[in-house]
Amino acid sequence: MNVGVLALQGAYHAHVRTLRSLGVSATEIRKPADLDGLSGVILPGGESTTMSMLLDSSGLRQPLTELGNSGVAMLGTCAGLIMLASRIADGRDDQLPLGLLDVDVQRNGYGRQLDSFECELDVDINGMQRMHGVFIRAPKITRIGQGVRVLAALDGIPVLVEHGVCLGASFHPELGNSTLVHRHFLQLAEASAPATTPPLTHLGSR
Repeated sequence: MNVGVLALQGAYHAHVRTLRSLGVSATEIRKPADLDGLSGVILPGGESTTMSMLLDSSGLRQPLTELGNSGVAMLGTCAGLIMLASRIADGRDDQLPLGLLDVDVQRNGYGRQLDSFECELDVDINGMQRMHGVFIRAPKITRIGQGVRVLAALDGIPVLVEHGVCLGASFHPELGNSTLVHRHFLQLAEASAPATTPPLTHLGSR
């Protein structure tokens, strides 16, 4: 299995490290050709306005959208969640999301840099499990569409959601002490991959 991590801007290195720690090949995506042969794509945290502009200048916006619409698994964390969303409540006119996940988000919904925080989250993946959440200028999910499943919430507000093979997190699972979200994403990617993809048998339970 080969999973791509959008590497135009932002905190993509930690996602690459996490994937490789799980024994999964990780490709850094910088141009359309890097999308070839991927089983899944991670859109990392960073600055969502800059990320949106770089998707256009790199020529990645259309092929990435087509890849997501074709059923390839997608994971968006923090700014990546903003990019996957249907609508950005307070986005600039030139900041266009990909529309692959039926949620609306508010940029910096939990406050600016000084308001960043960490907390424990109860996550509904294979039963309720506990994991550490790192929120850095985190977006807030303000609407979820029909069929979107809430996997974790904070004070009643969704912070981890799933729709089909698309996952979105307001926080940074790659910066916590658990690989739970990444392992779940890899299982979604495996389920959506062609039958020739070798099964994942090595993922642990950290």
